[in-house]
Amino acid sequence: MKRNYISSALYSLILSSVLLSCNTKQAETTGSAKQNEVSQPSAEPVFVPTINADSVLYYVKKQVDFGPRVPGSKAHQLCGNFLVTELKSFATRTPEIIEQNSSAITFDNKTIPIRNIIAQFYPEKKKRILLAAHWDTRPFAEMDKNNPHKPIDGANDGASGVGVLMEIARQLSMHEPAMGVDIIFFDAEDWGDTTGKIEDSYCLGSQYWAQNPHKPNYLPQFGILLDMVGGKNAKFAIEEQSWRMAQNIVDKVWTTAYRLGYEKMFISERRGAIIDDHYYVMKYRQIPMIDIINYDPESYSRFGNTWHTHDDNISNISYETLSAVTNTVIHVIYEEK
Repeated sequence: MKRNYISSALYSLILSSVLLSCNTKQAETTGSAKQNEVSQPSAEPVFVPTINADSVLYYVKKQVDFGPRVPGSKAHQLCGNFLVTELKSFATRTPEIIEQNSSAITFDNKTIPIRNIIAQFYPEKKKRILLAAHWDTRPFAEMDKNNPHKPIDGANDGASGVGVLMEIARQLSMHEPAMGVDIIFFDAEDWGDTTGKIEDSYCLGSQYWAQNPHKPNYLPQFGILLDMVGGKNAKFAIEEQSWRMAQNIVDKVWTTAYRLGYEKMFISERRGAIIDDHYYVMKYRQIPMIDIINYDPESYSRFGNTWHTHDDNISNISYETLSAVTNTVIHVIYEEK
C-alpha cells in the first residue's frame, strides 16, 4: 500500500521521541510563550476571506492538463514552473519563494529529481502556520485493471491539495492574517513501493525537507497536510498520528468544519496511523501536524476506488469537496491569533 499502517511498537517509539523533543524545546524556551503552543482563535469576530471555489478547480485542472507530473518528466517540469510563476504573480503581496532542488533514489533504483516549492507569506511574522501538499503524481497505476504500468493523472492524489493551497495563497496575498503562513509543495511523495514492504520509499521530498529545512530551527506553531481532498463523496476521518501528536489541531479543524456545516464530510471516526508527508515532518522536525486525507472503509485500499487508478482524473473531482476543505482551512488560518 502507498502509505503503510505503522506497527504499534514503532509508533510508540516515534511518539515518545516526538513528545520528549517537544518537551525539551519548551523547557529551553525563554519568556512566557512556548514553542509549539497553539494560539486560540480570537473571541471577537475576525475577517476571513471568501474563497473562490472556481479558482480552486481551475488550479486542479491546470495541473492535470500538463499530464502526469512524474518527477523527471516534461509535465513535471512545466507544472513546477507554472506553480512558481503563479505564486510570483500575486500582485498585492508576493510571497518569498524558495526552491529546494535535490535528487533521490527510488525503491526501484531510479535516480529522480526532487523539487520542493516553498512560499513564505509574511516572513517577518514569528508565529507561523505550515500548510503542505504533494504536487507529484504516481508513475504507475498498480490498482488499475487495464493499464497498471502507465502514470496516473493524479487529479485527486496530488492536484487537489495543491489546488486548495493555491487558492489560499491567492487570498493570503490580498488579505494579511495575524500569523505568518508557509506553504510547501512537497515533491516525490508518490514514487513508492507497490507492495508497501520497503520502508521510507514514499514521501522522498518531505523526507529531504524535514532533514534540510528551508530555514534553520524552523518551528511553526502547527502544520496541516492536505492529501486527496477533492474526490466525490469524500470523507475525512481522524488519522491516528494526527490525533495522538496534534489532538488540539484536530479539534480545531474538525470543530471549524462542523461550525461551517461540513459535519458529513469531516467525520468524528478515527482511523489507523498512516505514513504520509506529515509523518516525516513530525519525526524529524517535531512539528505537530495533522493529515486531512480521504477515507473510504468500503474500498479495498481505504483511500477510495479511484486511488492509484486511471479513474483519478478530473471527472471525479468534486466542486463541493474542494470548496469545503478550502473554506475550513482558511477559517482556521485567519481565526488564529
